[in-house]
Amino acid sequence: MLSLAYPWVLVLVLLPLMINFRRKRQQPVAAPVLPVGHWLQGLPGVSRSGQSSPRWRTALLLLAWVLLVLALARPQHVGEPVDLPVTGRDLLLTVDISPSMEEQDMILRQRRIDRLQAVKLVLDDFIRQRQGDRLGLLLFGSQPYIQAPLSFDHRTIRTLLDEAGIGMAGRATAIGDAIGLAVKRLRDRPQDQRVVILLTDGANTAGELSPDKATEIASAAGVRIYTIGIGAEAMIQPGLLGSRQVNPSRDLDEALLTRIADQTGGRYFRARSLPELQLVYESINQLEPIELEGKRYRPVTELYAWAAGSALLLWLALQLASLQAASRSRRQQEAAHE
Repeated sequence: MLSLAYPWVLVLVLLPLMINFRRKRQQPVAAPVLPVGHWLQGLPGVSRSGQSSPRWRTALLLLAWVLLVLALARPQHVGEPVDLPVTGRDLLLTVDISPSMEEQDMILRQRRIDRLQAVKLVLDDFIRQRQGDRLGLLLFGSQPYIQAPLSFDHRTIRTLLDEAGIGMAGRATAIGDAIGLAVKRLRDRPQDQRVVILLTDGANTAGELSPDKATEIASAAGVRIYTIGIGAEAMIQPGLLGSRQVNPSRDLDEALLTRIADQTGGRYFRARSLPELQLVYESINQLEPIELEGKRYRPVTELYAWAAGSALLLWLALQLASLQAASRSRRQQEAAHE
């Protein structure tokens, strides 16, 4: 939608006509004059002798004046209403990318996919639903690192999650260090808004900070941790002597994950399949509802520069035409004297 910030300025479009009308009443002239005041004398297209300029110059000069007045009125393009990001929770998604996440015990459309692929699919939908929250992405293996800092730019976070690869952070699982880094990133944020969702399929096997000590630090800092243990409990595995059933989640430390969640005011979830993992994140959505404030704004694009620039170009074109006319007149005079 187009609008004017100062529409009353458009009254100035009539100024040249008013000045010309006043001049006609005060001092009649034999020939019509350009409808501008004395302060416009000397501009290209304006006769110093009071005679009118060619009509095309007069028309262009008036057009330049109209464009200049339009620029002063500040034309704007007002866009469609946009929802403002509201300051909800600071939620750090913490994902295990150790080699054990390569276990293909998740089923999608009757085919096996690995655990990390399942996490990416479910987290992508989860991130889409958290509009209004400041999200971040922490990946960990032997060492934790921040893949995406806390931000409202959810599209970038989804892209960075999709690019995460198994083993990028080492071949062990440092749960304590991951919690420690998450708390460090969240401790300066407002209280009651600090949430960590930690997903792993194993036990703490590396790191300098023990999970229990990291949990104490998180609890003291007011960081709420939801823990998720992923991995099927039974899986048929072919072998030389025939198929056998194995437990691919035998290394999962559920007692530790439950203790972490309980001590920080969170909750432990078990995801044995892709549908269960989807239900886990739906449950977290209900436990951590988004409080939207309904704030909106309309983006405004200023357009006055186009009108002002067009007026300037017309003025320069008239100036050039005036110089060319003066040059031709001078050459004709010189030719007549010769």
